[in-house]
Amino acid sequence: MAGYEYVSPEQLAGFDKYKYSAVDTNPLSLYVMHPFWNTIVKVFPTWLAPNLITFSGFLLVVFNFLLMAYFDPDFYASAPGYKHVPDWVWIVVGVLNFIAYTLDGVDGKQARRTNSSTPLGELFDHGLDSWSCVYFVVTVYSIFGRGPSGVSVFVLYLLLWVVLFSFILSHWEKYNTGILFLPWGYDISQVTISFVYIVTAIVGVEAWYEPFLFNFLYRDLFTAMIIGCALCVTLPMSLLNFFRSYKNNTLKHNSAYEAMVPFFSPCLLFILSTAWILQSPSDILELHPRVFYFMVGTAFANITCQLIVCQMSSTRCPTLNWFLVPLFLIVLVVNLGIASYVESILLYTLTAVFTLAHIHYGVRVVKQLSSHFQIYPFSLRKPNSD
Repeated sequence: MAGYEYVSPEQLAGFDKYKYSAVDTNPLSLYVMHPFWNTIVKVFPTWLAPNLITFSGFLLVVFNFLLMAYFDPDFYASAPGYKHVPDWVWIVVGVLNFIAYTLDGVDGKQARRTNSSTPLGELFDHGLDSWSCVYFVVTVYSIFGRGPSGVSVFVLYLLLWVVLFSFILSHWEKYNTGILFLPWGYDISQVTISFVYIVTAIVGVEAWYEPFLFNFLYRDLFTAMIIGCALCVTLPMSLLNFFRSYKNNTLKHNSAYEAMVPFFSPCLLFILSTAWILQSPSDILELHPRVFYFMVGTAFANITCQLIVCQMSSTRCPTLNWFLVPLFLIVLVVNLGIASYVESILLYTLTAVFTLAHIHYGVRVVKQLSSHFQIYPFSLRKPNSD
């Protein structure tokens, strides 16, 4: 298993023919962030590998998740009557979130600046982005929490899925059109949330208890922004881009079935995880919300990474992901009725298995592509230059 090769010879051959194609029409990105990133990238030394910048940004997102997990393990810290997260933590999380966002914006520019752009770099970037979705959403949840002035853990679960489907929608577009249309919601959300973290440190979480307009609470605005961005911006633009490609006869997959295959595994993941929540004898989501979110987000990341490999190599997306098998079995067991502590053990075990399996997948894919393209993933030196 240690030497298992996830990328097939057909996919490796597809990577050899791959050409990056992306469209960014977001005004915030084009007129504000890109000029800012063009300035920032000049600070980095030319010997610094782009993938190292990408990985550093990802680690900052993970650090924020772990830091907030320490101070707000059960999402009650922002509720009235509970010990709140220290103000300095909000400042640290806000600053690090913006730095991580900046690093995600300059890694590609560093690659072009150093003439080191490779398919591996794009795959590495977007693969880590797919896992960052759950870290980002769950960390943001601590602003409101699940107290009387907050959002229930089930509503947050649904909002997490809105974000996850919004993310995979862009890569579904590319799988069918060959062009990555960068979503508007990403840049807007990153800048906004970084700002909100800092504001929270200044005004305190109590400020979010009050309605900002009539009886409309800030938590309602938080929910409305996520759903509204997905339904009013991300989804319509994705469908429009797909329809344009259809009219121009440039779709890569002619049948409706093949075009929709990338959605099969995510939809089954949603159905199975939701079934577990609804059938849980111990109310598992209320008991271990952070772990449950992380389990779902990690499984989603693996599904998305496999889709990204397929769309970059112009190969067929797998219909089902093997992560769904153990999840399906656990849902069956839960449906039979089990003790609360057993269900908790199953959740933690499944989460550990998913995490280790996904890390193994990522490490092996990076090693395969590094060997194929004869590069070091975290260095600009060539293997034959040693």
